[in-house]
Amino acid sequence: EILARHGVTDGAINSPCNVTLLRDDTNTVLFDAGSGSGFMPTAGTLIDTLDTLNVAPEDITHVVFTHAHPDHLWGVLDDFDDPVFTNASYLIGRAEWDYWINPETVDTIGEARASFAVGAKRRLEAIEDTVEFFDAGNEILPGIAAVDSSGHTPGHMAYRIESAGQALMLIADLANHPVYSLAHPDWEVRFDMDKAAAAASRRRLLGELAAEKMPMIGYHMPFPALGYVETNGDGFRYVPHSYQLL
Repeated sequence: EILARHGVTDGAINSPCNVTLLRDDTNTVLFDAGSGSGFMPTAGTLIDTLDTLNVAPEDITHVVFTHAHPDHLWGVLDDFDDPVFTNASYLIGRAEWDYWINPETVDTIGEARASFAVGAKRRLEAIEDTVEFFDAGNEILPGIAAVDSSGHTPGHMAYRIESAGQALMLIADLANHPVYSLAHPDWEVRFDMDKAAAAASRRRLLGELAAEKMPMIGYHMPFPALGYVETNGDGFRYVPHSYQLL
């Protein structure tokens, strides 16, 4: 009923994975690293996709993490457990790092997510020598500011990206579905680790995006995942951007 009310006739819930690439005159920045081949058979195509843009893994100067769930982190290592982005610096929020690197997390996260904790710790340890830490509110690279959106994970970050007087918000997993997450931002989501905090972050940031009419990119929004947020009753509505891919 809710999907139909928003013009969605297919009831299937699909979850695309949209990795964002930012290039300027100096840096080639990847926001998250996908899942690699070790998570789901329908994922792990990031390197092939970059190749279509003539971007090689060694061209990436920075990998900026929103959080350390498998579909965002596991792609930093190849099938031989070697780093994929050999020339990159890695940036991650301090709270997110502290949670996943903690050896006690595997025992407290719950049996269903124990593999998440084991996989995250192993990959973070592999890149530890090239990691830079930051906190919410920091400008982590020119024109890129970290925005607290915790709840989905303890240190989940969104990023406000500014250039030439314009701004865009990369929201990552703040919203996981273009209808449910926006129309009912207070609904609990299975993958949100602190459900109350995630709902509060969702309502706050979606409200800011709607008020500022700022475009956003959502990791799990329909490709190409670029759109706007409008207020809609007590919730919000996702409006895809009319941007034409070239």
